[in-house]
Amino acid sequence: MSGRRAPQAPPELAGFTPVELLGSGGFADVFLYEQELPRRRVAVKVLLPDRMATGSIDEFTAEANVMAMLSTHPAIVTIYQAGVAEDGRPYLVMEYCPKPNLQVRYRAELFSVAEALRIGVQVGAAVETAHRADVLHRDIKPANILVTEYNRPALTDFGIASAAGAGDAGGLSIPWSPPEVVGEKPTSDARSDVWSLGATLYSLLVGRSPFELPGQRNTGVELITRIESAPLAPIGRSDVPPSLQRVLQRAMSKSPADRYSTALEFARALQKVQIELAHSVTPIDILDDGTPAGVVDDADDGLTRVRGVVSIDPAPAPVSPPSAPEQWAPDDATRRSRRETAAPQSSGDATVVRVAAIDPLPAGPSRFETVPAPTAAQTAAPAAPPLPPTSATAAASAPPSASAPPVAARSKRGLWFALGAAAFVVVVGVILALALPAVLGGPAAPTPEASASDRPIDVVPVAPGAPEGLAGAVGSDGVTFTWTNPAPEDGDEYLWGVVPRDGSDPVLERTAETSVTVAADPSGTTCVQVLTRRANGQASAPSTACTT
Repeated sequence: MSGRRAPQAPPELAGFTPVELLGSGGFADVFLYEQELPRRRVAVKVLLPDRMATGSIDEFTAEANVMAMLSTHPAIVTIYQAGVAEDGRPYLVMEYCPKPNLQVRYRAELFSVAEALRIGVQVGAAVETAHRADVLHRDIKPANILVTEYNRPALTDFGIASAAGAGDAGGLSIPWSPPEVVGEKPTSDARSDVWSLGATLYSLLVGRSPFELPGQRNTGVELITRIESAPLAPIGRSDVPPSLQRVLQRAMSKSPADRYSTALEFARALQKVQIELAHSVTPIDILDDGTPAGVVDDADDGLTRVRGVVSIDPAPAPVSPPSAPEQWAPDDATRRSRRETAAPQSSGDATVVRVAAIDPLPAGPSRFETVPAPTAAQTAAPAAPPLPPTSATAAASAPPSASAPPVAARSKRGLWFALGAAAFVVVVGVILALALPAVLGGPAAPTPEASASDRPIDVVPVAPGAPEGLAGAVGSDGVTFTWTNPAPEDGDEYLWGVVPRDGSDPVLERTAETSVTVAADPSGTTCVQVLTRRANGQASAPSTACTT
C-alpha cells in the first residue's frame, strides 16, 4: 500500500463481479470479487499497467507458479487461477481472507504469547514447506500474513520469492529484513527467512518493528544501521518468558551461522516454549516425502501418489503393549477375529485350524466374522514344527475318554435354565416399574426436555466491518476525510493515519469521530487509512482513500 498513487480500476473478468478494493501495493492492486460459479468471494491481485513494461510480468508469473505449487499447505494462501484480462493486465485469483492481517492487528493491539507462538509454529511450517520446494519467500512480514475465516494464518505475496541460492530481488521490506539482505552485497538463504519470521513474531509482541524506536527518526537509513549493528532490545513484557526472548534472539542473530539452520528447527524451539508454559502444542504441518516405495494402494494399482501433509507433534504418543491372547474355544462356523500373538502349536491332529489374523481393532465391542472351512491343501501341511507338549496342551489335545461325563449336554441344559430365570426377573421388574406408581398414586417421572440453555452458543466475537464511504475533500485548512460505520456499537473508536509517501507504515491515532482533517501532501496526493476498533479490542480491515 502506498500514498504515491490512486488505485486503478478493477478489470472486467468473465464470471467475476468486482466488489471493492482490498489494498494497494507498489506492483499491484488487490480487489474483492464475487465469483459466479462456484459462488464465493475471492481476492484478485492485478498487476499495475506501468509495471508491465518491466520484469514485473516475469515476477508475476513466477508468483503464480510458486503459489500454485505451495498453496495446498494450510498456512499458505490458496491460488485458484491466473490469467490476463481483456485490457492486458495479468491477474491472480486467490483465496479471500476476510479478517485483518497481522500488520493491522499488531498496530491496534498486542498479541498474547499463546497466539504469537501458535502463529510462529504454523507459519514456520509453511516456510519450511517452501524451503523444501527450493523456494525462498524473502519478504516475510506481518502484512504478508493474512488470517482466514477460521482464524488461521496464511502466508501470501510470493512476488519476490526465488529459488534458493538465487540472486537479489527488489521490493524488500527493510524493517523485517536481515543484515545480509540490506547490506551492500545482498545475499539470502533459508536462514534469512528465519530472521524475518523471528522479526515478525517480535513485532506481534511489542507492537512495532524490531529496530523501530518510538519518538526517534525511523527512516530506512536509520533502520538499516540498527539492523546491522544494534542489539535486539528486550521485549519488556512480564508474560513473555526468558526462553522466548532467547529463541527470538537466536533467530535474529546478526550472523546467519548463529541462527536456527531451518524454519523447522525454529518452529520446534517455539514448541518447546509452549510446553514450558503448559500451552497446547501446535503441530508442525509439512509435506511427507518419506512414503515407502514398496507400499502400493490397491485402489489405483500404484499409478497415483498423493503427498499428504503430516503434523509433527513434539513427542509421539505412547503405544500400549498388546494384550495377552484370550483363552476360548470357537464353535465350528464362527471365529472371533484377532491377531495371533504366539506361534501356533501343533495339536498332533492332521487338521490344523488357524484363527484369522487381521489388523488390531479399535477399542469397542469385538467383531465377528465367518471363517471358511480349511481346504485339503491346508489340512495336509502343518502350520509349524510341533513344540514339546506341556500339561495344558497335552490335556487340550488328548481325545476324550469313553467314561468322561457328557459335560456339553449338562452345560447346555444349565444355560437354558439360567436364561429362563433371567428373563423371568426382567419381566417382573418391568411390570413392577410400570404398575407401582399407579398403585401408590405417585406422579410419573417427568420426561426430560432440552432447555434453551443446553443448546450450543456461538461466543466467538465478530470482527467489525471496515469503515465505508471513506473520501477526502480539499479545503482551505487541509484535507478532510469522512467515513461511516456500517454497524456502530457502543464503545467503537477509529484508528487513522496518513499513509507516508515512501510506502512505510502510517502512525495510527485514535478518534471517536467519523472525520479527520490533515495537512495536504505537497505532492498533491494525500492518502489516509482508517479502521474501526470495538471496545473488546477487535479491529476491522483497513479502508484507504486518496485525494489528488
